Amino acid sequence: MQELKKRLARLLLEKSYIEGEVILTSGKKSNYYFDCKPTALHPEGSYLIGKLFFSMLSPKIAGVAGMTLGGDPLVCAVTLISYIQNRPIPALIVRKKSKGHGTNNFVEGLGNFRGGEKIAILEDVITTGGSVLTACERIQRAGLMVEEILCVLDREEGGRENIEAQGFRLKSIFTRKELLSFKDE
Repeated sequence: MQELKKRLARLLLEKSYIEGEVILTSGKKSNYYFDCKPTALHPEGSYLIGKLFFSMLSPKIAGVAGMTLGGDPLVCAVTLISYIQNRPIPALIVRKKSKGHGTNNFVEGLGNFRGGEKIAILEDVITTGGSVLTACERIQRAGLMVEEILCVLDREEGGRENIEAQGFRLKSIFTRKELLSFKDE
């Protein structure tokens, strides 16, 4: 898995890590931006993220979920890898706003699950943890249990602590420090 992680770090640094002042979703200023979508939507990036996330999942997990839009390619990558690995895991997509018509759901894909099943929430980047905690709340309101949260990058800016304070466990492929350690390789 270390070789896969090294390949993913190379892609993330090339396609997703941008230095320069930006305003984040949380409203905070930062001297770098991490946009995982170019990597997650790249064929090799999708494969690597899917393989690494799949290897990190607890055996108890019945499905994966992600907040749209950043989580969409992540959950798709994991479901595909899970099928190839002979351990099919379906996905859920959590909407930022309810559908507004039809079922008016916040969560799509519920037909693949029974109440009480354990779900892993997938997130591209954790800063404060606000988005992922919203996804957790919506998954729980839909009758499922959040077992763990996995992210591509933990910015190490308080998100882990906020998530753990709510009783959830966070695992990351990279912390910012870890990702930057691959810069000179």
